[in-house]
Amino acid sequence: MSESSVQPTLRVVLADVNEHVVEAWRAAFADTPGIEIRCGSILDEDVDAWVTPTNSRGRMDGGVDAAIKRHLGSGIQVRVQRAIRDRFAGDLPVGSAVCVPSGTAVPRYLISTPTMVQSSQNVSATLNVAMACAAAFQAVHRQNRRTPGSIRSVALVGMGAQTGRVPARLCANLMWTGYTLFHDHWFQDDDELRATIITQLNGIEKAPSRSGDASCRRSPTGPSPQATRPTTSLPPPTRTRAPLP
Repeated sequence: MSESSVQPTLRVVLADVNEHVVEAWRAAFADTPGIEIRCGSILDEDVDAWVTPTNSRGRMDGGVDAAIKRHLGSGIQVRVQRAIRDRFAGDLPVGSAVCVPSGTAVPRYLISTPTMVQSSQNVSATLNVAMACAAAFQAVHRQNRRTPGSIRSVALVGMGAQTGRVPARLCANLMWTGYTLFHDHWFQDDDELRATIITQLNGIEKAPSRSGDASCRRSPTGPSPQATRPTTSLPPPTRTRAPLP
């Protein structure tokens, strides 16, 4: 059962080195107060929690996961996989998340939420990014219910935009959907969270025109992923986010 609630102020930072993702965020979150958007690495963000898109096994072997593992040390993967084993019998479903102590002062916590089942899986035709983003914010809720005020700031990257090959503006709109649900509801049940997203996004089409891998700091080193028309109907809820111009 979901609960409507007024949440204490949470500082939310969206940070990515992909300039197309950053541009798409600025359009998608244009009328959303309280969001800080930056072109840069999540590793530079001084917040209470980082959110890392992962796979269902919590193997931090690619993309942002791998960068965070290198930064925080191999012990972070051990803690993530232990949490997945304890709560989900070793297999973390898309639309769920775990929050573990990072072992460092910044960030104090790492929230791992899968955008895919296996590493480097193409999820551009799914609702996985919306589910993962919503699950990350629900993990913030749960942590703050256990220890009030323990997470007052959180940073996220463009979920699924790198290894998941989700086009930039589709990524941004799906993340906006997940963030909007954070303000509307607290879900005790992950199954209800997933069902709510599917219901709210059903029947709304998104057709991104292009995406890219351009970095804010350097030229892309590989080909840009192709824009994809999803086979599954896509976002967002009650309010409808207009496509980017």
